Amino acid sequence: MNPVDRLLAVMAQLRDPDNGCPWDLEQDFSTIAPHTVEEAYEVADAIERNDLVALRDELGDLLFQVVFHARLAEEQGAFRFNDVVNGLCDKMERRHPHVFADGSIEDADAQTVAWEAQKASERHASKTGLLDSVPRALPALRRAAKLGKRAASVGFDWPAIDGVRRKVDEELGELDREIASGDRTRMEAELGDLMFALVNFGRHAGIDAETALQGANNRFRRRFRHMERALAAAGQIPEQVTPAELERLWEAAKAAESAG
Repeated sequence: MNPVDRLLAVMAQLRDPDNGCPWDLEQDFSTIAPHTVEEAYEVADAIERNDLVALRDELGDLLFQVVFHARLAEEQGAFRFNDVVNGLCDKMERRHPHVFADGSIEDADAQTVAWEAQKASERHASKTGLLDSVPRALPALRRAAKLGKRAASVGFDWPAIDGVRRKVDEELGELDREIASGDRTRMEAELGDLMFALVNFGRHAGIDAETALQGANNRFRRRFRHMERALAAAGQIPEQVTPAELERLWEAAKAAESAG
């Protein structure tokens, strides 16, 4: 039995009404979806850590999520795993005519343009809105970047990065005014507008906001851990020192990181 058929057989056994796994039998699309998202993040984490052994395992876990959803759909008579695979193959061949049909592409940039044009053609054929296919379940920063990029594809965009920079200043000013007013609903709205503007500022600068924030998160964690270790060496914990001392240790952690 080839590995894919074996995997499908394992999935079918797990969902067998008489002899399957009780947990697997209780699941549906909505309960499995969070696990699917989590497994995708674990794949990304293994890549970031350059851990190829972990990547192999995490890709397997992600593949299992695909098989699980396909099995649920098969049980409902909607589609089967092979339909998923064939649909994907059809899509890749359709979107790569320079590889699978007559045609040519000069470079990767030209391929990106052709890819987006093909996707736009498919959207028009299905009569969906330009932004409708941007998944709502994406992390907010990544979704903001995709929404901005999609709108930019039809000319709804700032012509240059300095325009986005002015928008950031404008949104920051509006947030300041709402903070002064004390209206929390408006504060939240303006903070969201500011973050959306920052994401598009990053897009114009060629920086992925999600990746940038993840980097900032990691730096904060490393520097805070450096502070904790320095305090532990002196027999202290963060709660026992003043904010001024914490700031001094923070600057020391930054300096040590730069020197390293």
